[in-house]
Amino acid sequence: MLTKYAYFRGTVKAGQEEAMRAYVEETLKPLWMAFKPSEQVRILYGVKAQSDDPAIPLVLAVTYRDQASLDAAMESEARYKARDLLPQFYDRFFNEVTLQHYLFEESDR
Repeated sequence: MLTKYAYFRGTVKAGQEEAMRAYVEETLKPLWMAFKPSEQVRILYGVKAQSDDPAIPLVLAVTYRDQASLDAAMESEARYKARDLLPQFYDRFFNEVTLQHYLFEESDR
């Protein structure tokens, strides 16, 4: 199993935390859920960073059975629609934001 994580590092504009979450739930989540053939889609909202660690207000984690499944999802219409919404999402809700992707492989043990 492979899990692709998208870390949205940065700070949400003051007073926009709930609106950002609502936008994710209403607009982005349905698209992310359509990244087929995914096995699991998880959306996590940052609560608190330890000490001086950078803020990560949002994480998207999508698990795929194998590389072929991930490749198919990356070519899906939903993925392109979600990606096209990101610039306005950033402008509307973030002071600054950096999106970083990481791919992890699950241990067989």
